[in-house]
Amino acid sequence: MLDGYGAVLALRAAGTSIVIDAAGRVPRVLHWGADLGPLSDAEAAALRETGGPAVLNNAPDIPRAFSLWPTEFEGWAGTPAQEGHAAGTATTPRPRTVAARSEHDGDDGGGSIEIELEDAVTGLRSTMTIRLDRFGVLSIDVSVVRDVALDAAATDVPYTLDALRVLLPVPDRAVEMLDFTGKWCRERAPQRGELSFGSHVRRARRGKPGHDAPFLVVAGTEDLGFGRGEAWATHLAWSGDAEYVVERLTEGAGAFSSVIGVGEGLRPGEIALAAGDRYVAPTVLFVWSGAGLDGIADRLHRRLRARPSHPRSPRPLTLNSWEAVYFDHDLERLTALVDRASRVGVERFVLDDGWFHDRRDANAGLGDWVVDRTVWPDGLGPLVEHVRERGMQFGIWFEPEMVNLDSDLARAHPEWVLGPRELGAAARDQYVLDLTRPEAYEHVLGQISAIVDEYAVDYIKWDHNRDLSEAVSGYAGIDRPAVHDQTIALYRMLDTLRARHPHLEIETCSGGGGRVDLGILQRTDRVWASDCNDPVERLQIERWTRMLVPPELIGSHLGAERSHTTTRRTDLSFRLIVALTAHAGIEWDLQEADDEELAVIAQWGAVYRELRGLIHSGRIVNADVADDATVFTGIVADDGSRAVYTWARLATSAPGQSGRVRFPGLDPDARYSVRIRDEFGPASRHQSADPSWITAALDQAGTMLPGSVLAVAGVPLPTLNPQQAMFFDLVRIP
Repeated sequence: MLDGYGAVLALRAAGTSIVIDAAGRVPRVLHWGADLGPLSDAEAAALRETGGPAVLNNAPDIPRAFSLWPTEFEGWAGTPAQEGHAAGTATTPRPRTVAARSEHDGDDGGGSIEIELEDAVTGLRSTMTIRLDRFGVLSIDVSVVRDVALDAAATDVPYTLDALRVLLPVPDRAVEMLDFTGKWCRERAPQRGELSFGSHVRRARRGKPGHDAPFLVVAGTEDLGFGRGEAWATHLAWSGDAEYVVERLTEGAGAFSSVIGVGEGLRPGEIALAAGDRYVAPTVLFVWSGAGLDGIADRLHRRLRARPSHPRSPRPLTLNSWEAVYFDHDLERLTALVDRASRVGVERFVLDDGWFHDRRDANAGLGDWVVDRTVWPDGLGPLVEHVRERGMQFGIWFEPEMVNLDSDLARAHPEWVLGPRELGAAARDQYVLDLTRPEAYEHVLGQISAIVDEYAVDYIKWDHNRDLSEAVSGYAGIDRPAVHDQTIALYRMLDTLRARHPHLEIETCSGGGGRVDLGILQRTDRVWASDCNDPVERLQIERWTRMLVPPELIGSHLGAERSHTTTRRTDLSFRLIVALTAHAGIEWDLQEADDEELAVIAQWGAVYRELRGLIHSGRIVNADVADDATVFTGIVADDGSRAVYTWARLATSAPGQSGRVRFPGLDPDARYSVRIRDEFGPASRHQSADPSWITAALDQAGTMLPGSVLAVAGVPLPTLNPQQAMFFDLVRIP
């Protein structure tokens, strides 16, 4: 019996709703977007009645449907939900709903709809669970199990699943498309264009999302900006391969115009389902916003912050040793660095690459996770003790998924290297360790646990520096694609480590920002957004990373005057301001800093500790400024009582001045004390005098301005020289 047969099922929360018609062969979406309010029977019937398209010329003789499991059987000629075959047969799936149930949550709204389907052609039983949380984020989970009893022609031939996607329709006012690309040290570079006819497909085939990951794919209205327009977005919470699709066909998608969706990118033959086998797809997230891109970010941030596992303690000011000493590990040098770190208020010290067996450069040692006694004759104990005596936590770097051929591990177990029998090219002189092999998995897990236990490690920086090329495993006796299973093994290892060591925090790094997704962040406490500490690049990288990830989960470090990755030189004040509004840290040899610089850095650390409660809980806002060479971004407390803003210039541009710039997120009916925090040093101006109100704001007491002027009319801001920034601190006056 079909639960709720013929019903229109609706979920509502936080100003958004999804409405599904469960009457057909496969349920279809009637609405996804702005909240329609509680639907009466008459309104539900009207929504259903208007949910069908016209029958076009030279088309199927019935209206083309677009269901939650779109297939050619429905007349859908676009990308299908499911692709696969059983030795070349069973290629025309025809799922049919056998049950549909809905549950509603409490007063905050939200709930779930569960749909069960059977398909006699492919022999699959499927379950789709649609959840709307109280923040308005829609998550969809799909699983399929092979049940040959459904298929009268079934044999013992497995069903090879080539693709399983989740696709939702969007209306014709979604005419723009935004996603991301990038490279090492320039991750999450936005690209935007017209949502034109055809298929826009973004595939991540690196065994991880990659530095060029689509990250978040958005369809939006023509006026879409940070604080305006409608947006429909999707993200795959998965750390392996992916395929994102935005598609517009001339005949539309049912009563809608286009579709947006994503699924795991499966390698040929990777998922072969014999009788009883199950495939569980990664969770797909969908988000609608009527308040522009900042509205998308706000919903996702609230969802993440509500997790039981979300970090609750203040995010400690962190120093990482990499750009300070690289592989030159020496106890005397490192203890001197710890002393300098203590002097400026560092609360966590992280020993990066170079501490383990035979690791004097990047060409050897990966896989041998034991302390190198030629460098550390007494082990890491003396350093760890010194760190703790200075009141700091101790962290350490691992790259557990990788192996150098020049390592004891690879020499003992060459078969543990992931790849075909004839290995392809190395990357960074390393290969991938096959964690789908139980013995390899247990070996690595045991070595990491031993180090964590011996030194009571508080924090791991977990790196992953190369793509998974030709990712096949010979564990089963034949080479089989293994990206899916390798990703599952990674998740299991992270979960096991955290269960064994409940105090342990883990940062995810992948050559910087090559693995930033909500699958890995379900198991980690921080993301290294990029290996680039150049503040010019970092400002843009973090601005877009915050579309998905809240600031408290993004590591942002003060680097040296001359950037390690770009060689650009920047002022200390600019570097400090850019590194302030995330999970702040330092990646610089502080022994190069003079006393004056150390004093400024110490002041910066004090400001970070003062403001991190706001920075790590507030709502991200971005001004839609006319000049692309400038950035105006802020963080506003949930209760509106305080806000901070960064005004930065990256390059020169034609306008001589900014005009009136609005402070987004403020209450127009309130009054604010506005103060420019200049503890980091003055910003260089490209002008002879500031706007008059700026002079008052530079005073310790600040200046008072009404919210209507700040948020609605806007105020003129100084014309800064390139690579300069100012930091505004606003307090609402009771």
